[in-house]
Amino acid sequence: MNSDMLEIPDVKAWLGGIEPAWTLLDHDTFVALHRPPMAPGSAIHLARDLSPDEIGQSAVASRMAILLRGAKEAPGLKLTATGNLSRGVVADMLDRFAWPAFHKEKAFRFNKVVNEHDFFPLLFIRQIAEAMRFLRKSKGHVRASPLGRAALDDANLPALQALLFHATMWHVDLSDFGRGLHGCWPQGDMGVVLWSLSVAANDWQSPERLTRMCTIPINSVLAAEWDSSSMMMEARILRTLHWFGLLDHKREAIKGQRFGELHYYRKTALFDRFISFDVKTKASAAIRH
Repeated sequence: MNSDMLEIPDVKAWLGGIEPAWTLLDHDTFVALHRPPMAPGSAIHLARDLSPDEIGQSAVASRMAILLRGAKEAPGLKLTATGNLSRGVVADMLDRFAWPAFHKEKAFRFNKVVNEHDFFPLLFIRQIAEAMRFLRKSKGHVRASPLGRAALDDANLPALQALLFHATMWHVDLSDFGRGLHGCWPQGDMGVVLWSLSVAANDWQSPERLTRMCTIPINSVLAAEWDSSSMMMEARILRTLHWFGLLDHKREAIKGQRFGELHYYRKTALFDRFISFDVKTKASAAIRH
């Protein structure tokens, strides 16, 4: 990747003295990281042999298994007339869908009933399941499709995280996380962002610093009057990786303020276990991360 853009005044001001990790990559590797896993010439590899304990570290993979098991049992999961999961199904899933940083007691303390669209974790998992054709509608219910049932087979469960991660990060539109600000950025550079995180997130880092170390800014990011880029990075990438069990997350109170928190992220052990890269840098031979 040509790093001449780092000399552009707006880019320099946005970076604030931080050097992005991706500037270490040679051109061919930069291109290869823009190819999704399993595509010819991709530099990204996802482990397909995770243990049950490792699957359990991923809220996405483990809750997908819960949803599919429910949809596998006859007659399936009941739908409303508008095609949403029934309140009875949602109430059942509320008790089974523990989710990072989601506290149902706080979220629903004023709700007598909860609809599917009120319970984001379940809605998110169902959207991914539908994108992967794991579900199909039948006579007022949603049932596991042959693909969904196959995903639960003992021989296929070790690859479930890889299937879900590939679909979510490269094929599901994450722009709604952030209300469409800056389009789908930085999802279009997913491979570059992931490799950059692999070298930049070994210790606790703020979203602001990780954004500058790991993303490639676009014009709307540089022209923004406030740091909306860090918000988009956290909403679309960092939190999603946290849900997949690949990043740890912690909050710290801001000294002298009653409200507001500082957020920090770092890699979990599962990150390097699950994602590996074949890369070449400008100053070294091939590196296997």
